[in-house]
Amino acid sequence: MPRPLGELEDAVMTRVWKWNRPVTVREVLEDLQQERSIAYTTVMTVLDNLHQKGWVRREAEGRAYRYEAVSTRPAYAAALMNDAWSQSDNPAAALVAFFGMMSDEQRQALRDAVRIVQGPDREREDREAPQEENPGSVADTDGR
Repeated sequence: MPRPLGELEDAVMTRVWKWNRPVTVREVLEDLQQERSIAYTTVMTVLDNLHQKGWVRREAEGRAYRYEAVSTRPAYAAALMNDAWSQSDNPAAALVAFFGMMSDEQRQALRDAVRIVQGPDREREDREAPQEENPGSVADTDGR
């Protein structure tokens, strides 16, 4: 599972993900310099480290490289969430706590994602299934 990106790694990857194309060290450097003072060699080292860690692939172009993301930011976020969740000794309780931290917009995004994953056939089955009068709660399932 992935380790969270460091602050500078995240700043670099944010640009690589946002631009969604192969980028040069110079392009990333010039954009980063709008926010902070940073050296070309620092950005080059960060991109090389991201390549070594498998976050970006690179292709030689003359004497330089072009770097491209291996996966997406949503895939990265999902991997971090899955890693955190899998470390819980009570996954149901961890999910309940996580859902409790969500904004209304985040909960709606979760409902939308579940509908997408379930697909139209599953959604229809859920609507047609008889509803229990007193469905079990997470508290019932984890012994509390």
